[in-house]
Amino acid sequence: MKQWFLLENEKDYKLAKERYQQLREARRSTPEHKEKLLLAHLINHYVTKNWKLPPSDPIELIKARMEDFGYTATDLARVYGDKGTVSKVLNYKQALSLTMIRKFSKLLNMPLESLIKEYKLRK
Repeated sequence: MKQWFLLENEKDYKLAKERYQQLREARRSTPEHKEKLLLAHLINHYVTKNWKLPPSDPIELIKARMEDFGYTATDLARVYGDKGTVSKVLNYKQALSLTMIRKFSKLLNMPLESLIKEYKLRK
């Protein structure tokens, strides 16, 4: 197992994201799971420190983080439990629920505050 330190540049960030993807399905209480949690923390710290995200609605932020981690709507549905609802939310047809906010915040390593902002639904 590689020893991880604070991510100091884009190369470190890219390596951490690649390793995170390899560990995505790691089982709890394993060394791989602990490494995955550490990487999520390091990635979040690097992004927060180095990227100033423009104000954006929660759905756009979710989509950006999905891209960062290589997740699809199916991955979100696996965590939430309902693919149809996830699709509606990502297409602005339904608002995020409190349960979704909690689960997506954890999965995507996003602060809750960024997911509770108001945004407009589309008809």
